[in-house]
Amino acid sequence: MVQLLLCESSWGDGGDDSFKLRISLLNKLESDIGSLISSRARSEARLWLCNAIAGISSIMPRYHHDLFVDLLRSKPCKRGLAAQLWWMIFEKMPQKAGEIIARKSCMLEKFFEGNPRRIMHWFSNFSVGGGLGTSKGAKALSQFAFVNRDICWEELEWKGKHGQSPAMVATKPHYFLDLDVQRTVENFLEYVPEFWSSDEFTESLKDGEILSIDTKFFVDVFVDLMYKEDSRSVWEVIDEFLMEESFSSLCQHLLIVLEEPDFCLFLELMHKYINPNMERVDFRCSSCWLEIIISKCSHFESIDQILLLNAVINQGRQLLRLVHDEDEQDGQAKIKDVVMQIRKISSKAKGLVPILKCFKTKSIEVIKWLGILSWVLHYILSEECLTPESWESVFTKNGISFRKSGKYAYLHDDEFAEENGPDLDDRTSIRDRRKKKEKSRKKRRKNSDHDDVYEDELLNFGRSSDMMGLGSHTGSWLLSTDGYATSWSSGLTRTPI
Repeated sequence: MVQLLLCESSWGDGGDDSFKLRISLLNKLESDIGSLISSRARSEARLWLCNAIAGISSIMPRYHHDLFVDLLRSKPCKRGLAAQLWWMIFEKMPQKAGEIIARKSCMLEKFFEGNPRRIMHWFSNFSVGGGLGTSKGAKALSQFAFVNRDICWEELEWKGKHGQSPAMVATKPHYFLDLDVQRTVENFLEYVPEFWSSDEFTESLKDGEILSIDTKFFVDVFVDLMYKEDSRSVWEVIDEFLMEESFSSLCQHLLIVLEEPDFCLFLELMHKYINPNMERVDFRCSSCWLEIIISKCSHFESIDQILLLNAVINQGRQLLRLVHDEDEQDGQAKIKDVVMQIRKISSKAKGLVPILKCFKTKSIEVIKWLGILSWVLHYILSEECLTPESWESVFTKNGISFRKSGKYAYLHDDEFAEENGPDLDDRTSIRDRRKKKEKSRKKRRKNSDHDDVYEDELLNFGRSSDMMGLGSHTGSWLLSTDGYATSWSSGLTRTPI
């Protein structure tokens, strides 16, 4: 929608008397929209912003790694952010965390101590013969017991009336099915400390499967290793993960947990790593405007303004729904009144073409006014442009050249139809020619039935188009604002209220 405003201005160098009033109204509308977002959709607006930031593609992996490391190491400690990061690492690289746990296996004594559920989850599930069904913990327990039977065999507890000898269990491994796992592990916790640092036990931990028993516990452990012990191996895993994971994924998963002061810090850190090449900016990308804003602004006292900017520039349709869904009728009336005043001034001053580039002011202010003005246009078009003629009037008044694009193509089998004007006649002609060919009666009947079904499909498409508000009220054009490259369809820009 912002692109629709980017055409050559026919105004002077800012001498129009209505300019100050226009800016005053834009600032008033900014305040009204900002209040609406803060009171009713702040969380949703933050999610919009997170998704928009995730769409920025100019930050290289080395830089987005540095960006998140800077944020993680900033003061005060970002424990919430670190916790969310470890949830991601556990899901995508569990073996890396498992290797660290294996090197610190002794800490798991406290993990199992006094917790029968964890004990049974990890050490039970022996199978007949010690095969594939045996859990990793059970396998570690049985292997250690055999190798070190001289120091621990008497600590094995059995469900039967008497215990089993090592020789008997060696010939009949299924006897381990009678092991009282909970009591045995409790004995090992108290009397066999060697087990918790043994090769058998550490080997069972390396693939990270143990993380699934109580993920939150291990998240807290790794956050403590980060900030309390400054563990080198832990930070190396973080470095590797941040380099391999995409910037988009990191933003979508991590930014949602940031407190607002930390979000401001993140935006300020981004400023150091963003340097958009204006010659290569793709303004069709929804994140390009945000990239320019962040590159121009090195300090953020709050995220209110950037929430609003992202909403009006990238989420105009959702913002319109929010305005119309508001319970307070007064709020709707206030916003509509300001929009109509801005429209009235614009129509007197040769349409909606902005003149903001003619004024020497801060870049962030220019983009803000441009964004709000574009949303005003979006609001007006969604309310009043209900026919192709009304759209063409808007284009003409704003100096935007256009060409009609009537390509509503129908796809049938492997063929594409031509423009929607003559396609039905063409198909009829083709069908007539087919009927004239000398074919068997059976094949002609088959082709005729096939075509009748196709006609019904086209008829149904037409009916559904009318039901959706398309049909005679829909138009499609190629605009000069992007070199006649992309079609602009009134059916796609109207907002259902």
